[in-house]
Amino acid sequence: MALLGDFNSTPTEEEVRSKDETDPSQPGIKTRALTREELVSEFKQLKLEREARKNWDLFYKRNSTNFFKDRHWTTREFEELRACRQFESQRLVLLEAGCGVGNCIFPLLEDDLNIFVYACDFSPRAVEFVKQNPLYCPERCCAFQCDLTKDDLREHVPESSVDVITLIFVLSAVHPDKMKLALQNISRVLKPGGIVLFRDYGLHDHAMLRFKAGSKLGENFYVRQDGTRSYFFSKEFLAELFEETGLQSVANDYVLRETVNKKEGLCVPRVFLQSKFTKPSQSQSS
Repeated sequence: MALLGDFNSTPTEEEVRSKDETDPSQPGIKTRALTREELVSEFKQLKLEREARKNWDLFYKRNSTNFFKDRHWTTREFEELRACRQFESQRLVLLEAGCGVGNCIFPLLEDDLNIFVYACDFSPRAVEFVKQNPLYCPERCCAFQCDLTKDDLREHVPESSVDVITLIFVLSAVHPDKMKLALQNISRVLKPGGIVLFRDYGLHDHAMLRFKAGSKLGENFYVRQDGTRSYFFSKEFLAELFEETGLQSVANDYVLRETVNKKEGLCVPRVFLQSKFTKPSQSQSS
C-alpha cells in the first residue's frame, strides 16, 4: 500500500459530501436523518467506553509492532519539529500523546540527537513495546501509560515544559464528549508559545464511507469490528474544540491523498485533517 498524490487545496463541498447525504435544496431528494434506530445501542456504547483500553491492548496483542509503518514523513509535513528551536543547540522537548509502539518517536530520535521525548499511550502493552525497542533510552525518552481524558499528565511531565506535542491519529479514538478533557490535559504541559501538531481522519474519508450498518455510534463516530472506535473530523469542529481549550489555530486544512493497491487495481480517496495550534504566550493572553 502506498500514499500517492498530495493536494494543498481543501476539498470542495462536492468532494467531501457523504454518499449518505444529499442536498436538501434539490427537489425530491431528502437528506438522510440520524435516527436512534441507526445507532449502536446505548448499552453497547457504554460497554465499548468501559472496555476501550482493553480493546486497544488486544489490538496490540494481535498486531505487535507490525501494523503501522514508521512515520518518517513527520519532519517533512511538520517543519516545526526542526524549526521551532530558538537556537541551534537547544534541546527540543516533545510529547507524543498516543505513541502506539513508537512508529513516530523512534525515527525522530534517530534523526535528531538533541531531542527528548515523552511518550504516552492508552494501551499498557503498546508502552511495553516502546520500552522494549532497542532504540529506547531513558536518557532521551520517557514512556508511560496514560488515559488522556482522566490521568493528569503532570504526574510524568512537568507543567509548561513541552515545546511540541504531536496528536497523530489519536484524538479520533477518543469519545467526542471527552476530547476537550484530553486537550485540556495536554495544554497544561505545553509551554506558552508551544505548538500542537495534529493529523487525523477527515470527514468523509474512505474509511468512514465503508463502515457498514450497525457501526455508527454517533455523528461522524464509528466502531470497528475489533471494538476500537474512530471519529472523523471536520476542520470547523476541530478548530472550535481547540479554541474552547484556549489554543489558537495556526493552520487547519484537509489533505487529500490516494491509497493505491496495484494488485487489486484499487485507488481510493483519503481525506485527512492536518493542523497546527499554539498556546498563547502570557503577553498574548493578557
